[in-house]
Amino acid sequence: MKIHALLEGLPCTLPQELSPETEITGVVYDSRKVVPGCLFVCLRGARADGHRFAAQAAKDGAAAILAEEPVECGAPVVLTEDTRYGLAMVSAAWFGHPAREMKVIGITGTKGKTTSSYMIHAILEAAGHKTGLIGTIGAVIDGKVTPTNNTTPESYEVQRIFREMADAGCEYCVIEASSIGLKAHRVSGFTFEVGLFTNFSPDHIGGDEHADMDEYRRCKAMLFRQCRTGIINIDDPSWQGIIEGHTCDIKTYGFSKEAQLRAENDHLFSRPGYLGVHFEVKGEMDFPVDVDIPGKFNVYNALGAIAVCHHLGISQEAMQKGLDTVKVKGRVEPVKVPGNYTLLIDYAHNAVSMESILSTLREYHPKRLICLFGAGGNRPKIRRFEMGEVCGRMADLSVITADNSRFENVLDILNDIKTGLAKTDGKYIEIPDRREAIRWCLENAQEGDIVVLAGKGHEDYQEIEGVKHPFDERVVVAELLKEME
Repeated sequence: MKIHALLEGLPCTLPQELSPETEITGVVYDSRKVVPGCLFVCLRGARADGHRFAAQAAKDGAAAILAEEPVECGAPVVLTEDTRYGLAMVSAAWFGHPAREMKVIGITGTKGKTTSSYMIHAILEAAGHKTGLIGTIGAVIDGKVTPTNNTTPESYEVQRIFREMADAGCEYCVIEASSIGLKAHRVSGFTFEVGLFTNFSPDHIGGDEHADMDEYRRCKAMLFRQCRTGIINIDDPSWQGIIEGHTCDIKTYGFSKEAQLRAENDHLFSRPGYLGVHFEVKGEMDFPVDVDIPGKFNVYNALGAIAVCHHLGISQEAMQKGLDTVKVKGRVEPVKVPGNYTLLIDYAHNAVSMESILSTLREYHPKRLICLFGAGGNRPKIRRFEMGEVCGRMADLSVITADNSRFENVLDILNDIKTGLAKTDGKYIEIPDRREAIRWCLENAQEGDIVVLAGKGHEDYQEIEGVKHPFDERVVVAELLKEME
């Protein structure tokens, strides 16, 4: 691709020695991956500054350097104000602007992004529309999940995945637009068809993330200056700040009477293997919904998904079907078992997330709430104390076991968990081998119990002594049930 086409739409200054007709062989932002004839983009990070590697990139054959300041490197330097925005723009051009071939839906908010994205995905697929997904669990195309490094990957990776999706025939893509991703322009270079706001609360403050809550809010607000339509939860007290400076049309949802789409008459319901929530949609639509994910907070996630899909012209029948069958890998994910109890897999791996999942499951009044969990090695011990205390207080029985022990001894980790458990009168058993701990749960679960395997979620490995061993709990459960037949 000629460099003038690559830089089209990017405010920048070309040096005299660089011909607009120069052929570029690739776009690279990691100096270790430079190839002859590429454009090397200098990114400033928390730990490294790409400008320091410009000379090496030129030495290795880069045809041009995209930078924020003049650098002595032996290659033509194109100057632009923000190279992260620049990377997004040139990446979109390099991959042929794939977002123009699909309708892209972006989701921002402190909580609910992953669940909302899967709900929208399920509805669109139920309506017969091939849909890709990018988020915390990875990139999903045709049911295949490819891990990504961040909730919102670097802009080059986003555009590369967009191209794969467009080439695979995807009509839609749903992407989690994290505040960090928006701040770092990982989702710049294209226009979202729809932006969805879920909620806003303290998170990601300090360190390399956000200076304060105001910056955190302003970064989330960026989505609504880059989409055609914004779908907003107006029950959240921060909603007006989130749409400050918006350039899109605004539509609203919530329990509020002012919302264009409302939820009413919500209640929990369950049967063995199905913990869900029911509500009625009112306002611009009128129909009942059953959602196959537990917790009243999922009414908001489901209503937001309905609002997005209503705007896209999706049928009521597809909404009902999608939400009644939606599964989020590793997020209170039900696993089929032969007994009259409920088995769930969840990613809860700290005290806050564990308290959230256990309090949610308590609302379904199980005969016993059994929680199997461990704690990661080479991580702060206080997490283990807190997890032990929370589980001891909220579960009827804790089954403590291994979970990515890394370079620590599993028994030492379990002793730390027991320190927290000792602050409660909660019952527990200790089974260091996670497979055997799961076997114990399957053999001892009783009718009406809810058993949650916490900590692994979507992960399909156990990390021990620096080695990741295959360990997908869905596979493990299936194998154990076959052995128990």
